[in-house]
Amino acid sequence: MKKNRIRILSSVQTRITAVVAAVLLVVLAANIFAFRQSSETVKQINEVFASNAVIMSLADTLTEAQGSMYDYLSTKSSPSLENFYRYEQELREMTDDLNGRNVGNELLMLEKNIRVMTQSYLSVSEDAIQARRGRNVEEYKADFARAATLFDYINNYIYTLNSRRFSRNTENYLSLLRGMRVVERMSLLMIVVVSVVALVLCVVSVRAMIGPLGALSAAAESVAGGDFSVDVRASERQDEVGVVTNAFHKMLDSIRTYIESQRESLEKEAQMKENELSMEAHLKEAQLKFLQAQINPHFLFNSLNAGSQLAMMEGAERTELFLSRMAQFFRYNVKKTGGDAALSEEIASVDNYVYILNVRFAGDIHYEKQIDSSIDPSVIRMPSMILQPIVENAIQHGIHDDHENGRVTLAVDYVPENENESGASCVRITVSDNGAGMTRRQLEAIMAHRGADARDPQADEQDSTGIAMENVISRLELYYGRENLFSIWSDGPGMGTEVTVLLPADTTVT
Repeated sequence: MKKNRIRILSSVQTRITAVVAAVLLVVLAANIFAFRQSSETVKQINEVFASNAVIMSLADTLTEAQGSMYDYLSTKSSPSLENFYRYEQELREMTDDLNGRNVGNELLMLEKNIRVMTQSYLSVSEDAIQARRGRNVEEYKADFARAATLFDYINNYIYTLNSRRFSRNTENYLSLLRGMRVVERMSLLMIVVVSVVALVLCVVSVRAMIGPLGALSAAAESVAGGDFSVDVRASERQDEVGVVTNAFHKMLDSIRTYIESQRESLEKEAQMKENELSMEAHLKEAQLKFLQAQINPHFLFNSLNAGSQLAMMEGAERTELFLSRMAQFFRYNVKKTGGDAALSEEIASVDNYVYILNVRFAGDIHYEKQIDSSIDPSVIRMPSMILQPIVENAIQHGIHDDHENGRVTLAVDYVPENENESGASCVRITVSDNGAGMTRRQLEAIMAHRGADARDPQADEQDSTGIAMENVISRLELYYGRENLFSIWSDGPGMGTEVTVLLPADTTVT
């Protein structure tokens, strides 16, 4: 534990982290100092010109009050009177913040004079408004004249106060500006110093790491060239460089040991090679005998035909028909797998398959065909072993649990080009059942080529031909060189399933 702790503390990562943390702390301190100084200077600058802004706002409000009073005295309109009283209230609030005491400061005395004259102006203005309400023309005219005189005096005092304050504030502003420039120079100097220190620390750290890594790199190049005699001494460093150096040292030792062991095993392998050749000769002989012992499929067909003839001679007509259908079905499967066939042959294979199952299940499977009379199935070519796997899926996964009520239908009809979405005529083959149905997820799984039949992945496949829906879809697309020839649909569980195969008309007739 103590050794691991020392290694962590002395690792390259720890050193780099410490350097970066130190640099960041110095930069952070410099930025905080510069930010505080700048904020304080900006605050002082704002305070310098705040007094000018207050006096200018007072002058603007006084002008608005004078204008509102004049409008009222001229037109006696209610909006003008409301505006005057609003501006009057604002003037009173502003003058309350001005100096009201006798002091030795010239600027504060100007503030007091403005405050007193503004209050007098408001009082005279109120008298003029009251006289106008009482229709005393002479009195409101005299009061308006006094108010106008006071208005001029106040504006003169405001101008004087603003001018003197601006002059004094300008001096303060220049002083603050000089202080801000000093702060900028200090910040720039601090950034330069921090950058130089960081550069020096990085150079020192990199040199400390690159020295041993350079020697290690040269040794690795020698080893890559096939020279395993290079000497790499173990390192006493506790950081990652030391770990890599020691690991490389151990690796070289292991390689040398491995090469020596390989040399010793070469002689043993040469001896074992002779034994292996002898064993291969015996294995080929055994494989030949195994192939000779395999059952010839034709022997199976001939045996089934012989059984059929024997049943016919003994008068067992149903057994004879069953064996004959079995022979036809297996012969077609072996003969046609991988090639093409006529549609009539595919339908006959389905008939044989259903017949064989009905013998097994005592005729419980209800199967019917609906062939369009305008179609000659014997001249339509298609990939072999397409219909039987589809019918097999309908029986095994659709009506498997309800043969008594389940029904499978095979329909073949012609679709003209004006009724087909692709704009081309085709022969449509539909296999439908009224059985278990499928969910949307199961439908998507089949169309995504994800299995033989996604309806019941746990279904018993012992009696299946082993041809999956994925195989059917792929062979249709490869045979016709186009997609969207296979589709499957179900309204949901318990609603049956319908599989549709489209045979393009331009490639189905020989």
